[in-house]
Amino acid sequence: MRVTPGAARDDVQIDGQSVRLRVTAPPADSAANGAVLALLAAALGRPRRDLTLLRGATGRIKLIAIAPD
Repeated sequence: MRVTPGAARDDVQIDGQSVRLRVTAPPADSAANGAVLALLAAALGRPRRDLTLLRGATGRIKLIAIAPD
């Protein structure tokens, strides 16, 4: 998924096969990564602990694992 930190509002967009997330958190001190995981967990109706950032901690493109039910 592609992430835009420092956006005006938090938002999840699904465009075909891609997912775009916008978060208001700044990219400093991994604040945006935490906001991305929290926003995605809320959108999926899952607890935050079920999501893990696998790749992209310092980039805009992120790979996130979701624990099975």
